[in-house]
Amino acid sequence: MASSANPTRDDFAALLSESLGNAESLDGRVVKGTVTAIENDMAVIDVGLKSEGRVALREFAAPGQKAELAVGDTVEVYVDRVENAQGEAVLSRDRARREAAWDALEAEFGKSTRVEGVIFGRVKGGFTVDLGGAVAFLPGSQVDIRPVRDVAPLMDIPQPFQILKMDRKRGNIVVSRRAILEESRAEARSGLIQNLAEGQVIEGVVKNITDYGAFVDLGGIDGLLHVTDISYKRVNHPSEVINIGDTVKVQIIRINKDTQRISLGMKQLESDPWEAVAAKYPVGAKLTGRVTNITEYGAFVELEAGIEGLVHVSEMSWTKKNVHPGKIVSTSQEVDVVVLEVDEEKRRISLGLKQAASNPWEAFSAAHPAGTIVEGEVKNATEFGLFVGLDGDVDGMVHMSDIAWGVSGEEALALFNKGDTVKAVVLDVDVEKERISLGIKQVEKGGASVATGGAGGLAKNAVVTVTVIAIKDGGLDVQVGDDGAIGFIKRADLGRDRDEQRPDRFQVGQKFDAMVIGFDRSKNPNFSVKAMQIAEEKQAVAQYGSSDSGASLGDILGEALKARETKK
Repeated sequence: MASSANPTRDDFAALLSESLGNAESLDGRVVKGTVTAIENDMAVIDVGLKSEGRVALREFAAPGQKAELAVGDTVEVYVDRVENAQGEAVLSRDRARREAAWDALEAEFGKSTRVEGVIFGRVKGGFTVDLGGAVAFLPGSQVDIRPVRDVAPLMDIPQPFQILKMDRKRGNIVVSRRAILEESRAEARSGLIQNLAEGQVIEGVVKNITDYGAFVDLGGIDGLLHVTDISYKRVNHPSEVINIGDTVKVQIIRINKDTQRISLGMKQLESDPWEAVAAKYPVGAKLTGRVTNITEYGAFVELEAGIEGLVHVSEMSWTKKNVHPGKIVSTSQEVDVVVLEVDEEKRRISLGLKQAASNPWEAFSAAHPAGTIVEGEVKNATEFGLFVGLDGDVDGMVHMSDIAWGVSGEEALALFNKGDTVKAVVLDVDVEKERISLGIKQVEKGGASVATGGAGGLAKNAVVTVTVIAIKDGGLDVQVGDDGAIGFIKRADLGRDRDEQRPDRFQVGQKFDAMVIGFDRSKNPNFSVKAMQIAEEKQAVAQYGSSDSGASLGDILGEALKARETKK
């Protein structure tokens, strides 16, 4: 039997097997070891293997800090390999911390709780964060609620993060600092909103200005001051009234506790200029205002601070039609206007620009009554007549039937060109419809009669002798005497019988009697042979016979004609 002091060959084999088995079981595990020495920037650690291992001191320090390690300290390290080429154990403090950190982080991620970390480096698209040994990626968009220009003050400082995603197999962790800030902010906003009420007046600081309004800090919570609630007067951009950093007094208009949005107003703290505006600006009042804005449909005119009225494009000029308002007025121009309508409920005032000036149609009518001869330039020709420019920047129209005697349609329109200067007689002026009717042919014939009233003193139902001056398909143009009033006889009024109603049976210069049956809108007479015949028949029956006299119609008319000849 071998002595225990002298181990046999089998004993050595058993000890070696036990040693190797222990070493193999430590491979790839986190174990505890003892610091046996510190040499320069390395720590020598004994983990119970046949050889010690070395670990860099920086692996024992937090980012940006020095390692606090002494001989005899017990530390946890990861056994990467039992022995390397130099016969030393390959150990890693970082790997040990990482494995422990992953275990802890997976538990925290499952509970959606916050974790603490330190931003220690910058990479493409974001930053690296040390989460107690595990390295996570912090995207640039997740650093803060608003873009951060300088991240240096946030680095190497322990702070909370929210894990958004993690994959242990790939070693990927994505965290967010912004989620923590938003959560904290929401909690703070909820607390602040509880202390605010609609209608409350509060002071705040302007933090940001946009085209549509300004954001005001109310002490940890922002409210929106919309541009329309800054002032009763027109504000094109908030920067015209307030600046970033200004302390402003505002009223809380509305609080939406679901969305935590607060609407603010400044004008609500001022007196409303629209109160009793109808009494202040009665319809028909002539005022002076300033043009504040010009659109395609009109121009806005400020009557006082906060009170604007609209001058519709149709109320801008008596004579300039279909013209953009910008060609009539300009922004900031002082103009005279007349109040046309006031709607206090809708806060609208309709103004007239042209009403503040004299009506050129009224002025023309007063200065140029019917029958007056005027002169003007042909401005335009249409399919139904000519437009002639007249005094007062108004236009008159010559219907194609009033251009020349015996000519109508395109033939008449071809007699004059745009730019020609013509003389014409004023036939009618309709101020309400802004229309002036002219006649060129009346200057040549019948002008004097027209000047005396258009009918040459004729009375309705009067029988006169007329002379044919033009033959048309629809009837005859005739004139009383040689220089009397000029009128028209419709085809149906040329006689009682159909054969008598043919205009071509008459000749220019032929004279005959006709009755005045009325006047057109230009006060020219309309004649009728038919009406005269019917009237004469009635008169003859009444004078020379009756229904019970036994006389025939021929006998009666014969007696009437004899009497008429005797008078002549």
